[in-house]
Amino acid sequence: MKLYVTEIAKYVIALLLFLYTADSFWALTKPYESDRKIIYTRQIFCMFGVQLSCFIQILARTGKVAYLFFFLFQIVVFASVIMLFYVIYPDANKLVVNNMCMLLMIGIIMLTRLSYEKAIRQFIVIAISFVIGFFIPELIFRLNVLKRYTWIFAAVGITAIGIVLILGKTVNGSKITYKIAGITFQPSEFTKILFLFFMAGALYKAKDILTLAKVAAVAGVHVIILVLSKDLGSALLFFIVFLALVYIATNNIGYLFMGLGFGALASVIAYGLFSHIQVRVKAWLDPFGNIEQAGYQLSQSLFGISSGGAFGLGLYGGAPQSIPFVEQDFIFSAIAEELGIVFAVIMTLICLSTFMHIMYEGYTIRDRYYRLISCGIGVAYIFQTFLTIGGGSRFIPLTGVTLPLVSYGGTSVMVSVIMMMIFEGICLIRNFEEAEDEIRRDRERDTRDYYYNERNERYEEDY
Repeated sequence: MKLYVTEIAKYVIALLLFLYTADSFWALTKPYESDRKIIYTRQIFCMFGVQLSCFIQILARTGKVAYLFFFLFQIVVFASVIMLFYVIYPDANKLVVNNMCMLLMIGIIMLTRLSYEKAIRQFIVIAISFVIGFFIPELIFRLNVLKRYTWIFAAVGITAIGIVLILGKTVNGSKITYKIAGITFQPSEFTKILFLFFMAGALYKAKDILTLAKVAAVAGVHVIILVLSKDLGSALLFFIVFLALVYIATNNIGYLFMGLGFGALASVIAYGLFSHIQVRVKAWLDPFGNIEQAGYQLSQSLFGISSGGAFGLGLYGGAPQSIPFVEQDFIFSAIAEELGIVFAVIMTLICLSTFMHIMYEGYTIRDRYYRLISCGIGVAYIFQTFLTIGGGSRFIPLTGVTLPLVSYGGTSVMVSVIMMMIFEGICLIRNFEEAEDEIRRDRERDTRDYYYNERNERYEEDY
């Protein structure tokens, strides 16, 4: 019986996720939220269908009643979040909220399979993040003073990651965490938000090369501190966000190529200076050459992806625990092994559709400051996704970053939810701009009608 349930559920899960993702891209053809209501309804049905099918697999494999109560509690929380968000923020981008919840659900499902205790801790952080996140869109919409604190954001961000460099705990050769009152934080994650506000504030009016040089110097300090902390994934992410926002702000492709050139040169220098970078590159080039040591993580990841096949081995059917730190850096490999390569690819397309919606909203807002923030959120999100999936599948060397909204990590999940909610606040601003434009057009039309009628009345009086 367990075998039949697992086999049938595999195809149902893949089909429901495919239908969900197709609607994510179909929504791009509908520019107004009012035209997407049916799409959102279908997505919610598919979303909870995927979750139900996965937990049926888990219950069939384990027989643990505790998982059933955990599943029901998740249904209540996610359904409440979606419903409340739709009611409180009717003008926000609901598709990004749907995608966020879908990815969070996938992450919880895999964590439940890998470590029930970690899944519970992750879900608690998600719930807290939602409580915080519900206030953020309104704050972004109401607070028009963020532009004044541009250099303060930079100073706070540099201080946060600088403290980690000096006093942080070394984990796997990198200083990325700091403990306060028994709670472990990863300051580089929160600094991403500060960095985006700094970049947007510094660049939305930037026209001269001197200003760009100052921005580059401050951004360079961020990157250098992260490199010295051996947090290479975050350093690369900050650098790419910097390049992207400079290009978007100036529309000068020369700056982009210049930055890529400096980045390539810095990579060569870093390879020569840091031994751990050499180890990762060698493991990437030949993971099976030293499979028992440097290449062990990557080789196990590749074994897991290849053994899953198109539709996976089913939850609890594989051995993802053989991959060190699978809940964080290699969650994509675990998903591909047990839910299938088809599922993993479709999930990646959900990430891509999220990026496309964020960038579309960013480019339709008039306010350049919020345009840069929105685009920065989109670039940071999709590039971090690329680093995680690309590293686990041997497309690029490992960088040690998490898959946003999916991987285990309290700080990462909380920051990802906050960034999505910041984006939703920007959507409210864009809708307000559209309402202002509509009012202005109505006034212009009324004015034209008034003068037209007055002219006709004068004409009738004369003749």
